Amino acid sequence: MAKIQRKYLAHYIMVGDTYELLGSDLEEFSPEMNAKVEIKRNILGQTDVIISGYEKAAEVDTYFAEEGMPLFEKLQQILDKDLVLDDLKVQVLEVKLWTADGDTCAAVQEDAYIEVMSYGGDNNGYQIPFKLHFTGKKTAGQFHLTDKTFTAGV
Repeated sequence: MAKIQRKYLAHYIMVGDTYELLGSDLEEFSPEMNAKVEIKRNILGQTDVIISGYEKAAEVDTYFAEEGMPLFEKLQQILDKDLVLDDLKVQVLEVKLWTADGDTCAAVQEDAYIEVMSYGGDNNGYQIPFKLHFTGKKTAGQFHLTDKTFTAGV
């Protein structure tokens, strides 16, 4: 068995009807599961561990604004209009490129909300770091590499 290289786990954000690949400015992207853990120890010295759910989130701490890119336009709209609630909702697609069969790969789409953490940055360029808060509403399917479309349930 061979270890899977990081580049074979791709992350896309759907903005409007376009999937935009994350990663060109990122050295790391690791969704944190943030499990809800309860540990109980009884008088017999036995320990019960209960994991009752997750509050999955991921930070995009380096995002350089690029004119004409749908994700940048969404982030700028959040800033300009102080968007809240469902106006922050996007779909995040996790594509398992190591499963490629011709033009398709296994993928999971999950609803998430964008939290813009700051904007501006240093002299390297206009930066808009943001955080994704995942809802747990997932749909498994296939991602088509050529036309960048997702088909649920395949």
